[in-house]
Amino acid sequence: MIFPDSIYALSSGRLPSGVAVVRLSGQHTREALMTMTGSVPEPRFMRFGAISDADGNLLDNGLTVFFSGPTSFTGEDSCEFHLHGGRAVVAAVLEAVGAVPGFRHAEAGEFSRRAFLNGKIDLTGAEALSDLVSSETEAQRRFALTNAGGKQSELYAAWRRRIVHARAMIEAELDFSDQEDVPGSVSDQVWADMHKMIGEMETHIASYRRAEMIRDGFKVVILGAPNAGKSSLLNSLARREVAIVTDEAGTTRDLVEVTLDLDGMKVIVIDTAGIREAAGKVETIGIERALATAETADLVLEMHDLSASVRAELPMRGDAASITVGTKSDLMGGGTSAVEDFRISTKTGDGVASLLAEISRRAKQAIGDIGEAMPSRIRHIELLTRSASALRDAVQHQDNPLELRAEDLRRSSDSLGRIAGAVDVEDLLDSIFSTFCVGK
Repeated sequence: MIFPDSIYALSSGRLPSGVAVVRLSGQHTREALMTMTGSVPEPRFMRFGAISDADGNLLDNGLTVFFSGPTSFTGEDSCEFHLHGGRAVVAAVLEAVGAVPGFRHAEAGEFSRRAFLNGKIDLTGAEALSDLVSSETEAQRRFALTNAGGKQSELYAAWRRRIVHARAMIEAELDFSDQEDVPGSVSDQVWADMHKMIGEMETHIASYRRAEMIRDGFKVVILGAPNAGKSSLLNSLARREVAIVTDEAGTTRDLVEVTLDLDGMKVIVIDTAGIREAAGKVETIGIERALATAETADLVLEMHDLSASVRAELPMRGDAASITVGTKSDLMGGGTSAVEDFRISTKTGDGVASLLAEISRRAKQAIGDIGEAMPSRIRHIELLTRSASALRDAVQHQDNPLELRAEDLRRSSDSLGRIAGAVDVEDLLDSIFSTFCVGK
């Protein structure tokens, strides 16, 4: 696809920096290279030299690399200027590129959008690139690379091929039932495989929760009575003063969270208001938020003060997995004799590392195999659910004419095709690529 205008943008990180990369793409790229460097370099070979504006004023000495279309990321002529990362240098080069006829500044995600429209990547690959750019942990990086490598696309394409084959078999029976080389009935072959595929899709859809944990974090909620050591534990895990710690009950009234990187996994730890009955109006709201947050947690840490004479009882909070933690082990004295999963002291540090290791183990167990293909977007879930539903209609409505059941198969395959962009997704493109950073 040939676009009438060419685009440019700063594609590297925040300025100032050691090196800055300015990316160009479009049919006017060669003209920009001639104007600013005097010639078009040999494709895919970096060349060091002067970079100037149209009047010949030197802007910087840097590296230039040219990628000829269609063997480039975007599928069209493109190039990169690798410059010194000063703000003035980059601003001058961007201004010079913008002065070349036919160029305009790129919109968010426009390079990737052109790559998609030119058939260089599909939508799942484009979304994986976005995830790769925004990845913060090793787990997120590996998950994004798995999808960018095509594992997700290959799974959906394989399912679609099976459905298309099933449709072909059914339509062959409808149209050529009198021919000797067409089986008299394909039901046993087709519907058994489609029934099996429904189970595969349902398992895959269920794995979205694991993908959410990778992208958004494994959520750990600290729950307990006032002065049970919740905020002290949060500060200890964060290794900084995140929450206010005092002897006064009700100090924490809202949710306070920190993000940890545990063995390459994103873990969000949330401190909550102390649970008690005699609370004021504002504190009561905090307690309600604490209990509501605990119900949606992946793991709850139930905190109990070992130095207290009476063990505080916490209300039920849904089906979230939990760990019982005894705090202030350095002050145990004649406190409660109840058995806890862990006993810690944030003052001395005893037991904190073991608790952290257990949280990491639980997160790793919940996330499972990062290399497995999993749906990475809500739109994937919506389309997969729609596809599975249409497939279920085809399989279960055995009394329907074959023509109607074949139509159900078509709806199912079309929904799968929309995930990767193989079927009519023009209305989705703006919402998908607008989430990208400029220059990608």
